[in-house]
Amino acid sequence: MQRRIIGALAAAFLGAATLTAGTSSVALAAPAPGPAPAPASATAPRPVKAPNFTSIIALSNCSGSLVRVPGAADTDPALVLTNGHCIDGGMPSAGQVIKNQSSSRSFTLLNSSGGNLGTLRATSLLYATMTDTDAALYKLSSTYADIQRQYSTPALEMVLSRPSSGGTLHVVSGYWKRIYTCRLDGFAYRIREANWTWKDSLRYTRECNVIGGTSGSPAIDDASGKVIGVNNTINESGGRCTMNNPCEVDEQGQVTVRRQIGYAQQTYTLANCIAPGTRLDMNRPGCTAPR
Repeated sequence: MQRRIIGALAAAFLGAATLTAGTSSVALAAPAPGPAPAPASATAPRPVKAPNFTSIIALSNCSGSLVRVPGAADTDPALVLTNGHCIDGGMPSAGQVIKNQSSSRSFTLLNSSGGNLGTLRATSLLYATMTDTDAALYKLSSTYADIQRQYSTPALEMVLSRPSSGGTLHVVSGYWKRIYTCRLDGFAYRIREANWTWKDSLRYTRECNVIGGTSGSPAIDDASGKVIGVNNTINESGGRCTMNNPCEVDEQGQVTVRRQIGYAQQTYTLANCIAPGTRLDMNRPGCTAPR
């Protein structure tokens, strides 16, 4: 997990003019500073193609993204996607699932070049867990239409099915204003890190050498511009199944350590749980997120 941030290191990176990762080179913006008719019919959002920072969120400790599920109405409250280990109040314990918890957390919305557009605010932590996956969704006080009207910013669309391996993807960090580009190398049957275990994780090729603060960044499929996962960890130093050194475990229990290889957690299992009106419905077809 990459929630750990050392102040001096953060300042040094944020003071740099340009960062390059994979095949992308992007300029750094200033650090983040520390708004009823019947529901409208769903409007298909214009696909947002990476690599840029449109729809990307900077948190105080992590990264995130403004997202929507297929079929969401413009009048629905918007969603912010990040990691379960990035939520306010501390990391969920193994086996813990948080639902519909009140929250007033604020988020900095970025423009396409990484500059700060404005502040969005949550009304609730709709869902969060570190069991089987490492994901969280915040429901905002603003609707998709509000954000489009005020900031001319659409939301990234989340996929509703498992992606295929081999495609190019982008990990877009709002905290660092940095974009990593690599390929989806495959799927890890289980990832174990300290007390947590995650299922069917996305494995990056080595170019996505993510660092602390990139946690919660969306993993965006290059071909579609849609979110297929949420970045959450990398094996930093070759350790075996320890904090910041996740390992892979196969169906036979064989452990494999891949030093400097990063991972994301798939998001379609949670996207299928979002009902009209940005409600959490764990009984919807395709909803397989932990309950």
